[in-house]
Amino acid sequence: MISIWNNEPYDWKIEYTFDENTNVLRKANLKVSVLADSKTLQVSLGKSSDINALVIKRASAAAINELKRLGAKSALAVAHELEYMFGLDGLYALTVGAKLALFQPLSYKRNKDKEDDGFTLYIGSEKSPEMEKALAEAIVVSDSVKMARNLVNTPPNMLTPRLMANHIADYCDSHGISCEIFDKNFITKNRMGAFWAVGSSSGNLPRLIVLRHLGDPENPENITAIIGKALTFDTGGYNLKPTEGLKDMKCDMAGGAAAFAAIAALAHNKVKANVVAVIPAAENRISRKSFLPGDVLTTMSGRTVEVINTDAEGRLCMADAMTYAIQHEHATRLIDIATLTGAAVQALGKQTAAVMTNNAALHAKLQYAAKVCGEQYWQMPSHDEYYIMIESQIADIKNSTEDGCGIMAAGLFMEHFAEELPWIHLDIAGTAFNTKPGYEFQKPGATGAGVETLYAMFARHS
Repeated sequence: MISIWNNEPYDWKIEYTFDENTNVLRKANLKVSVLADSKTLQVSLGKSSDINALVIKRASAAAINELKRLGAKSALAVAHELEYMFGLDGLYALTVGAKLALFQPLSYKRNKDKEDDGFTLYIGSEKSPEMEKALAEAIVVSDSVKMARNLVNTPPNMLTPRLMANHIADYCDSHGISCEIFDKNFITKNRMGAFWAVGSSSGNLPRLIVLRHLGDPENPENITAIIGKALTFDTGGYNLKPTEGLKDMKCDMAGGAAAFAAIAALAHNKVKANVVAVIPAAENRISRKSFLPGDVLTTMSGRTVEVINTDAEGRLCMADAMTYAIQHEHATRLIDIATLTGAAVQALGKQTAAVMTNNAALHAKLQYAAKVCGEQYWQMPSHDEYYIMIESQIADIKNSTEDGCGIMAAGLFMEHFAEELPWIHLDIAGTAFNTKPGYEFQKPGATGAGVETLYAMFARHS
């Protein structure tokens, strides 16, 4: 539990200190110290000029992790200076960092650990309606991040496309969120040939999951669609992945999980925005019916795609989902989010996601939201000559390139299906899943990457 302190007793006090000689952004772990003869924990924030939302989240989580190790059940976070420096954003980041530190990944062991084990964090701040609202918002968003983590961490035999669709539909039904699930009949009737090619050869047939938060009825012409890749498992198809590449492929639906969790948070907090999530859920398996390198597929848009690599399947599913969003949901802006390329991991590592866009204003909105949340995105180039990489001699476009530039090739493939609408592409292949946590507020497994930023793009304004 997290709440504003109202003179309740507590076990430990958390203080945040500064060290003008240390750049904590270059430290894998923040320095945590216990004061002698005192139940006071100090966390170093490093240089005051370097402090941002990411540092505050890390510091809050580092304190919680150490207190849990010490067996504490409650603590008071003295946050007055952070509040002075960052206002409500400081309280927001502190709360999210603490909540995510208390997260326990899914376990199928007989003896499971409880998530927070009754731990209570009090925040030392002057209570006000604005503070209470910021705290409540942070709790909802961090709970949505945890929901995305749990979904991504679910074993693939327990999260087929049908089971994922049912889980989301059940959640939406109990929380008053509009949700529709479309199966084979709709997919084939609407000639979603790329999506169907990827998922039809699995014994677990694909589903198209559509969620709607129409929170701004006065502006019905302004609708943003979030297209979330949801490969509940990806073998690579006939371009089969090696063993090392297969073991964590349950995470290949992290984009879809982020889209779902963002809609859940927007709906819960009644954010004034019209946002639709379109989630193509499929398995990419091998059978005698599987699509092959060299095939030519016809997408819902009418464009034909030459298959160069069956492991470049996520963009095929999302291409049809993007067309659906434009034609059926009347989207006027598009955001696609996906664990799309290994190239994004190689180029940017595990802490930064790749971005491509055709709209500077939308990109500015993303970067402002990311700054508030402490997530990191880096824009990749889209030079005109890069478009040549995905030209096909026998189809309108091909789904991969032999020329390197994997991030850009994937992003430019998606842009073809944006129909010149404002569009932004988020490749979270590096940031969505870690076998070793990259930050103090992460655990092994799913990170919930993208949820906070997607939410903040609509809920926060510069």
